[in-house]
Amino acid sequence: MCLTGVDYFSTLGYQPGIAALAAGALSPLATLILVLVTLFGALPIYRRVAALSPHGEGSIAMLEHLLPWWQGKLFVLCLLGFVATDFIITITLSAADATAHIIENPFVHNLLQFQAVPITLILVSLLGAVFLKGFQEAIGIAVFLVGIYLFLNLIVIGVGIAQIVNHPETLSNWQTSLLEYHGNPLLMVGIALLLFPKLALGLSGFETGVAVMPLVKGKNTDTEKHPQQRIFNTHKLLATAAIIMSFFLLTSSVVTTVLIKAEEFQSGGKANGRALAYLAHTYLGEFFGTIYDLSTIAILWFAGASAMAGLLNIVPRYLPRYGMAPTWTLATRPLVLVYTAIAFIITLIFQANVEAQGGAYATGVLVLMSSAAFAVTLSSRSARSFKATLAFSIITLVFIYTTITNIIERPEGIRIAAFFIGAIIITSLVSRVWRSTELRVDGVTLDKTASGFIQQDSETVIRVIANRRNLGDELEYSLKEKQVREDHHIPATDALIFLEIQVADPSEFTEKLYVTGVTVGNYRILRTNSAAVPNAIAAILLCIREQTGKPPHAYFGWVEGNPIQYLMRFMLFGEGDIAVVTREVLRKAERNPEWRPAIHVGG
Repeated sequence: MCLTGVDYFSTLGYQPGIAALAAGALSPLATLILVLVTLFGALPIYRRVAALSPHGEGSIAMLEHLLPWWQGKLFVLCLLGFVATDFIITITLSAADATAHIIENPFVHNLLQFQAVPITLILVSLLGAVFLKGFQEAIGIAVFLVGIYLFLNLIVIGVGIAQIVNHPETLSNWQTSLLEYHGNPLLMVGIALLLFPKLALGLSGFETGVAVMPLVKGKNTDTEKHPQQRIFNTHKLLATAAIIMSFFLLTSSVVTTVLIKAEEFQSGGKANGRALAYLAHTYLGEFFGTIYDLSTIAILWFAGASAMAGLLNIVPRYLPRYGMAPTWTLATRPLVLVYTAIAFIITLIFQANVEAQGGAYATGVLVLMSSAAFAVTLSSRSARSFKATLAFSIITLVFIYTTITNIIERPEGIRIAAFFIGAIIITSLVSRVWRSTELRVDGVTLDKTASGFIQQDSETVIRVIANRRNLGDELEYSLKEKQVREDHHIPATDALIFLEIQVADPSEFTEKLYVTGVTVGNYRILRTNSAAVPNAIAAILLCIREQTGKPPHAYFGWVEGNPIQYLMRFMLFGEGDIAVVTREVLRKAERNPEWRPAIHVGG
């Protein structure tokens, strides 16, 4: 829970200030709506996500399975753009708020008050340095940081409530402000509902909670497919974190709104981006306030570490598997340098301003939550549960409304997300084209019949005819054999084996092939399904070579037409000019020409 809470609970460092700035005197009421959405919207959604993806895959993997082929891949790429927005802005926003707590500390304020950007860049650099060295052991710090931070916040909020009780005029002034500006209670509720999207920062953390599921302990009775106790314990984790955070969000909103003057929340004000820290210094003295600042700085910096860990987990899980990232992205250090450089750019663009980055952060969080709600709704519909589908549909609409409202009011979030989405899609497509002639097969398994075909001809040169099956009857194979023998002058005494590849999902990149052997009359045929025909043929030819110790010969018919059109067919549908691409795949996979399977084209 604390590993999740590093990101989730750290938003207390800036959420009360942003809420007060956005909603003014209505901040507690708008925060109450946020709490209700958390407990009765986000929590049920992610409880279902945990049940449906118990190995930490999250809502993105659910949508990937629900939306196959290219539309699913493109949808995932777009979601990854929002994931990048969420996590990168978490790094820069947390570092910027940590900087605000450093600068506003009275002991160093005069020395550092104009150094926000350099300090933030230093914090981001330190974060990158930690990951370049290795982060595994540092995870244990999470429990200590979260425990201390929540304890100090409890003290500050408790003192704030005591101040309100001892000085009832502060509460009266707040009530007067409410009535003066907003009139009757129903109008207040309506305005608070409209203001709710601006407070959406307080919804972060649920996606991380599901991502840590592999670390949650279950029971010996749990199976890999149905780890029931792990799911149950994750439900407890999510509920506990949501309840704790709801308490702190609501109480912090009340004490900061009632006790701090509105002008202090504005840009340049002492409570801007650090409302609870302001109360800590004001009512508990500079020494305690400094301890609170150090705790806040530590957890905010560590929240950036949590986001960096999330990014390092997300990219290797999806993009290389799609063929949409170079193989070096499987290594941690190069990715750390890339993410650190991006965080530098974002920090410079926003000049380390916490409020300016709030919209981008909220956009990333809300899109992920909307996608999770949508995925859960689709899964409920597949299970034919009408009541669940209706309930989750309503929650989905709430999140979609909140997301759209946030985008309209703070478009910088969608601009950053669009940049990330565009960058991911462009680099992914370039990588897919660049890597398309890799072997792309993790292994080839021949069934007993197929293996028998290979063994029958193992003493001679094995000749394989690539065939696109039509009717699959004896006449088809007879005509094909006659054509190949005439085109390539193959003696009638040499045995031939037909090879047929059926395209499965061409959007997949790597796969394992299971080859079956069948006979039609006297003709022997090897059949399999694959995402890309040329790559599958190349992998099977190499497999035959390994089993027989001799390079096989493969025979293809000549194709006529626009080569660009065939290239696009290969990229999108796994077919195209099969002979040419097969030879190129073999050339890359086997550098020795004498040991490389031979490709013949005729017709």
